[in-house]
Amino acid sequence: MNVWPDPEIRPARPEDADAIWAILEPIFRAGDTYTIDPDIPRNAALAYWMGASHGCFVATVEGRVLGTYYLKRNQAGGGSHVCNCGYATHPDARGQGIARAMLDHSLTAARAADFRAMQYNFVVATNTRAVAIWERAGFETVGRLPGAFRHPELGFTDALVMYKDLTKED
Repeated sequence: MNVWPDPEIRPARPEDADAIWAILEPIFRAGDTYTIDPDIPRNAALAYWMGASHGCFVATVEGRVLGTYYLKRNQAGGGSHVCNCGYATHPDARGQGIARAMLDHSLTAARAADFRAMQYNFVVATNTRAVAIWERAGFETVGRLPGAFRHPELGFTDALVMYKDLTKED
């Protein structure tokens, strides 16, 4: 049962930057799920997440930003029909359906933008909550990169490449 009601998901605005940073900072500083330098400065992190080359969205409940995600092309040219996303949930809202709502929204947005597939290039295998969400949504692990991620506590661990064909019905 969710503590938070279903979120409203909308495009991020410049005034959301502080709330987005409040979500991203502890995740990036932990260094256990993203291949981002844990010491990344705020402005660089926001430029990465809210970059002009992709869409950035926020999930809000009663005006509070509880999650954020971006949607972008995974590659240029011949790979431009495949998109990529990154998701982050506020610590107060983890396990409450916010990530799943953002995933559902991103799948709809990707199809509306005529992407034929969604691919996650580097899912840290120890991020079991994320892996389970993506698998329940129909993503397949199509590759495993042995020891590709240096986890700050667990050492070298695998990274997964996960893929979903968006042309097939769910």
